[in-house]
Amino acid sequence: MDLGRWVKKGLLLFHSVRPTTFGLEMHLVKIHKIIEEIKPSIVVVDPVTGLLHAGTESETRSILLRLIDFLKEKQITALITTLTSGAIAQEQTEIDISSLVDAWLLLRDIESGGERNRGLYILKARGIAHSNQIREFLLTDHGVELREVYLGEAGLLTGSGRVTQEAKDASAAMLARQEIERKQLLLQRKRMVLDAQIAALQLDLQTEEQESQQLIAQEKLKIVKWERDRGEMARSRFGDNGPQERPNGSVKEPGVRP
Repeated sequence: MDLGRWVKKGLLLFHSVRPTTFGLEMHLVKIHKIIEEIKPSIVVVDPVTGLLHAGTESETRSILLRLIDFLKEKQITALITTLTSGAIAQEQTEIDISSLVDAWLLLRDIESGGERNRGLYILKARGIAHSNQIREFLLTDHGVELREVYLGEAGLLTGSGRVTQEAKDASAAMLARQEIERKQLLLQRKRMVLDAQIAALQLDLQTEEQESQQLIAQEKLKIVKWERDRGEMARSRFGDNGPQERPNGSVKEPGVRP
């Protein structure tokens, strides 16, 4: 990160001094003097645990309490870092200043798969809704990069383990998509076959309906012809000696006596 340009513009000031150069009171006086001169909006103290080399824990805690109160009174945002050793619980600092700050970010090493990766999570943030997940972060050429949380069967995955699992998940997702496409294609083919069968059955039904209509029409013609033939046969029975009309207007059937 190019910080030189901000130093040249007078917007950033570095003040470095060894913890053992002065006593604790002189360190506090120096800090007060610098703040009064440049009136910053943000102060970074890195790390405050270095002051333990200039006094006891109780003396260092007292100096830090006065420093934090001074910064809050001036309404200056303070970023304070502390170094913790492996023997100290991660939720505890060597100088017990966690109760004095409004937000506490914890950086930790995550060991997995034969490598160490960096993780960050928020222990507390007064009055602010915040995530309780551990986020992996990378120190890149363009600054600090927070990565999205990636969980596996064994929990949080970082580093090469994350890359490997991401590749496996991507492969599994691709296979799942292919299986979905295969099933959709199979279903489409079955639907096409079924539609073809339905069309064939409908064609058969239409053919049978046409044949049935023809047969019905033929039977109706037979009935009409049969009735016509029957009438003609009845009339042919009378021949030339057909029915004769009597004087009184009655009809005499052939072969019937008067």
